Amino acid sequence: MSCCGGIGLDGEPFNLVKGDDRLAQSILLTAYEQPLTEADIAALQAGDEVLLSGPLYTARDAAHQRLCRCLQEGKPLPVELAGETIYYVGPSPAKPGEVIGSAGPTTSYRMDPYTPPLLALGLKGMIGKGRRSAEVVQAIREHGAVYFITIGGAAALLAEAVKKKTPVCYEDLGPEAICRLEVENFYAIVGIDSRGNTIIR
Repeated sequence: MSCCGGIGLDGEPFNLVKGDDRLAQSILLTAYEQPLTEADIAALQAGDEVLLSGPLYTARDAAHQRLCRCLQEGKPLPVELAGETIYYVGPSPAKPGEVIGSAGPTTSYRMDPYTPPLLALGLKGMIGKGRRSAEVVQAIREHGAVYFITIGGAAALLAEAVKKKTPVCYEDLGPEAICRLEVENFYAIVGIDSRGNTIIR
């Protein structure tokens, strides 16, 4: 078994071991299927630790900028985001035999200028790391969405949860292209719930 580590919310280092189920046994993890339902989102509370399975879409700031430009110009988006969850990630190239390369989260504030319009359009979930602006927190509350954080130092371990990767659009952006991921038991923590409560300081 191999280890992957990171820095926890309390600033203390930790190690996770691939193939070791002690993580799930030591903390209460709730499994959720994507896309999240309104009831799922309402039930989630800041600090909840979850395992997500189903489709996620990847997008970073360059892709967000293009999506918002489409909205500003009154053009249809190249991907349907209503009810979906975006993972802020630009994965490294996959090695032979792998679905995806290292897939750790991008710092989320880079997406803050573009997030409220996408939430207004129906986006329901976001996964990244770090704080969000007051405007984003307000939009999360207004539109009943949720912001998850995940482990920045465990990119290889997170990649183990990705079972399929399909390019969707903006392939000229390389690793920042929008892709559809199929994930299984992807570990995340509710950083900001639909009521605006947060564990991020």
